[in-house]
Amino acid sequence: MAKKMALPELFRLPIDFPDVPYDRLVRMAAERTPERTAIIYHDLALTYREVVSIINSIANGLYDLGLRKGDCICLYTTNRPEYTLTFIAAASIGVVVSPMNPVYKEREVGYQLENSEARAILIQRELLPVLQLARQNKTLPNLKYILVTGQGVPEEVPEAIPLAALIRRSSPKHPPRVDVHGDDLLALPYSSGTTGLPKGTMLTHHNLVSNNLQFTNALKADLTDVALLFLPFYHIYGVMLTGSFLACGGTQIMMERFDLLQSLELCEKHKATYYFAVPPIIMALANAPIDLSKLKSLKYIFSGAAPLPMEPTRKLQEKTGIPIVQGYGLTEASPLTHSQPSDPALVRVDSVGMPTHNTEQKIVDIETGEHELPQGEDGEIIIRGPQIMKGYWKAPEETARTLRNGWLYTGDVGHVDEDGYTYIVDRKKEMIKYKGFGVAPAEIEALLLEHPAVLDSAVIGIRDDEAGELIKGLVVLRQGHSATPEEIITFANGKLAGYKKVHFIEFIDVIPKTASGKILRRDLKEREKELRGL
Repeated sequence: MAKKMALPELFRLPIDFPDVPYDRLVRMAAERTPERTAIIYHDLALTYREVVSIINSIANGLYDLGLRKGDCICLYTTNRPEYTLTFIAAASIGVVVSPMNPVYKEREVGYQLENSEARAILIQRELLPVLQLARQNKTLPNLKYILVTGQGVPEEVPEAIPLAALIRRSSPKHPPRVDVHGDDLLALPYSSGTTGLPKGTMLTHHNLVSNNLQFTNALKADLTDVALLFLPFYHIYGVMLTGSFLACGGTQIMMERFDLLQSLELCEKHKATYYFAVPPIIMALANAPIDLSKLKSLKYIFSGAAPLPMEPTRKLQEKTGIPIVQGYGLTEASPLTHSQPSDPALVRVDSVGMPTHNTEQKIVDIETGEHELPQGEDGEIIIRGPQIMKGYWKAPEETARTLRNGWLYTGDVGHVDEDGYTYIVDRKKEMIKYKGFGVAPAEIEALLLEHPAVLDSAVIGIRDDEAGELIKGLVVLRQGHSATPEEIITFANGKLAGYKKVHFIEFIDVIPKTASGKILRRDLKEREKELRGL
């Protein structure tokens, strides 16, 4: 009798991913179903045939301007079709794309334009004043072309080229044949910069092609699926979503930004099957005093980018009956490395699932990074697979620290259970050391959220000569609720081992976070130093 294959073995079966340029995925989808709707944006609906024609026009326009393989273009807009179509158009002629956060100010814009050596930028018209300030503060000798959304040449930047005009004057036929290989650089997203200056992450065509297919295979997404996309496209999570749903031939509904009520309306109107979120949005849905029946067409709510708090997750599942799953990844891995099995019965919502196809992982000793640890023991997660970056842009020392012998050292701490599911405990560099014991802030934050008066929480370590660090919780109270710091400390410490006990609680109005939902602990630690006069 044949041996029954274990669940992790089934999930990790290797797949032969094609070594093709990134734009080939959407072109193949268009060949299969040219008249299927690819993108919905407000009242605009684009078929796959139209999407490819626009991509070709933009690619030809960029090439005619003088952009060539290896040049860089920054994309500085909110979520909109021009963003995604320009990304793929640039890819088709070997131009490198560097996504830029639309809330950046002039200092950050100038830094990324200079550091990436960008020759061009696609900018939303409303953001032109920020670019102008950046150009006043930096020379930016490489920046030659400014493409702008909307109609007409803006008076304040007469050298700008409206993207619409570029599209109209350029051929919708296939762009010039450029010799693009899988290991050529495609994307240069910058890290969130929670420590030091942001770093450009070098992702290749093969990295993103593989990851798009790893993602769609893990979800079993296909041309019948409709995805609601409001997560920012400048973030690697958003890059993966918009690329993947074009690769699988599905339909994507684009929103400039998250709006809870609008997201419900769009789900109902277009019968969305996937709703992609981050933990703050899961919390907002769970706590919203409204009917969520408009989500009834959804197969899954998918959360990523930060640890998923269990209490709001269970509450939302009970309210809607919709499975909520979380995955795991990081910019350096394009980003997805772990996902849940597609069978809802096999989902373990408190884990991040298992490594995606063609992805290997090890849990290694935190201090040395060398010794592989046994099942169930916490250590640093390291990853190897086709989605792993080439390295950091202009940062060889940082690259050498993060990529070792083909393995990506994630800086995240976790363990694997007996069935192969991975559990993230915390960030290695965010571990609090109390009398020599490592304490994971995320564990205590999740516990604080279980208190009925707590809406949101963050935990940091405070320097202490005797203990090394003491544990402080910063808490946002729910509207209409009250509690004292002592009550919350008693609640938490009654459920924690002695070395994890909370020493201080402070009430604040909001927890500072990145757009993807990660807590900006550095900001909180700097705030603490100011409060203590350090």
